Amino acid sequence: MKILIIEDEKPSAEALKEFLLERGDQVEVAENGARGLERFRQGGFDVVLLDWKLPDMDGEDVFKQIREINPLSLVIFITAYAMVDKAVKVLKEGAFYYMTKPIELDQLDHLLKEAEEKLNLRREVEVLRETLGDKYTFENFVARSRRMQEVLSLAVRAARSTASILITGESGTGKEKLARIIHGASPRANGPFIAVNLAAIPETLIESELFGAEKGAYTGADRARPGKFELASGGTLFLDEISEIPPAVQVKLLRVLQEREVQRLGSSRSKKVDVRIISATNRNLQELVERGEFRSDLYYRLNVIEIKLPPLRKRREEIPALVEVFIKKYSAYNGKEIKGITREALEALMKYRFPGNIRELENIIERAVVLSRGEYIGLEDLPPHILREKRKRGGGLQERLREEEIRIIKEALEESGWNQSEAARRLGISESTLRYRMKILGLQKP
Repeated sequence: MKILIIEDEKPSAEALKEFLLERGDQVEVAENGARGLERFRQGGFDVVLLDWKLPDMDGEDVFKQIREINPLSLVIFITAYAMVDKAVKVLKEGAFYYMTKPIELDQLDHLLKEAEEKLNLRREVEVLRETLGDKYTFENFVARSRRMQEVLSLAVRAARSTASILITGESGTGKEKLARIIHGASPRANGPFIAVNLAAIPETLIESELFGAEKGAYTGADRARPGKFELASGGTLFLDEISEIPPAVQVKLLRVLQEREVQRLGSSRSKKVDVRIISATNRNLQELVERGEFRSDLYYRLNVIEIKLPPLRKRREEIPALVEVFIKKYSAYNGKEIKGITREALEALMKYRFPGNIRELENIIERAVVLSRGEYIGLEDLPPHILREKRKRGGGLQERLREEEIRIIKEALEESGWNQSEAARRLGISESTLRYRMKILGLQKP
């Protein structure tokens, strides 16, 4: 990686430079804020190690200018002072990490490895955005969190293949949106994208919808009709709610996937189709297989690559960006000039669990835009159940901090399969500290 050190203490800067060069990084050093910004503008730094106290400028001011020049570069603050309030502030504003002197080189090495992973994810997301251009936008599909950037990274790699993809996740998490993005980033982007919601089609009509029917094949079939497989040939067929497909149709779907040809109802001839299958479900297909409700051979055909979309409550850091997207969208639709949302209203949304995920958030913002009398959405514009949740979860400062710490630690443990070493690495703390906090907070593996 290319790293810029902005540090006025020469011994400290030289020690960091030596360590980074041994890691194989490209390194430049600046002795003050002005010189650091000059070098940063010249080019291409992945990471900036930024001292908080500089002789000519405050480190926070340097950080803000770095973010304006290149928001993709990661900034790690280094300081001799443990200023918790300021650390929280800059982390919320987008700093990658905050370290106090003397710097532990093992910790710095670990942070830089994490930074490199994050930068790679960001680059893949940017490549995907450029690939899609205006045809398949990222509207409503915010990827600010690490988890969602990992989702998009997997989507980029999967899109380039011909493999079948299974997208899993709760209702309202954006499964069809992701399927459209994958199609748009694939070699089939110029072909059709056909979406079928299997839960919305009567069971008796699913077969003809998918495979087509000849005239007279059933009562009411007054003309020959191509099925969705034929319509999607050369492109992508998105089968939403795949768990709802009847057992009899599962057999025929498996044959189409194996033979790459369809046979219309009432016809004795088969027709070749060239279709990429993306399916989605909000149910656990593996459990359905184990209960004998879904064919195992079809499951493995559909689930060559699985992409799991996390619920909104697991990626709350994306709520502000999604709110901004929806405010712009529905202000334009309704001819209103809503500039944003008040801090109190946003805090209420950040505390809500969103059982309906992004779809529910979008509905809430549409309602608020329509009802708002001012330039900003306020608490009074939110649905009553959001306000009830806010009051219920209010509590004192210490209680709220404890709840947030439990949530963050539990999420890290769940994501790492309750491997404490891995969870500690994700949290940027030592394993002994993690064990101590788990004991204090009463956290145990279920």
